[in-house]
Amino acid sequence: MADKSDTTYIVSVFDKPNWRTILTTKDEGEALALEQAMSQDGAKTRVEEIRPKVKR
Repeated sequence: MADKSDTTYIVSVFDKPNWRTILTTKDEGEALALEQAMSQDGAKTRVEEIRPKVKR
């Protein structure tokens, strides 16, 4: 199973007509803090988690 530290978090903001990536980090707290700050300013934001595939 993949470690939590291997997970990458991508913070995106909706800029019509596309989603734009504004931050890529391995720190979940940093990603969630930025999302919350952007949301308070009225921007439509999202955080995606990307986990590495498990090798069998």
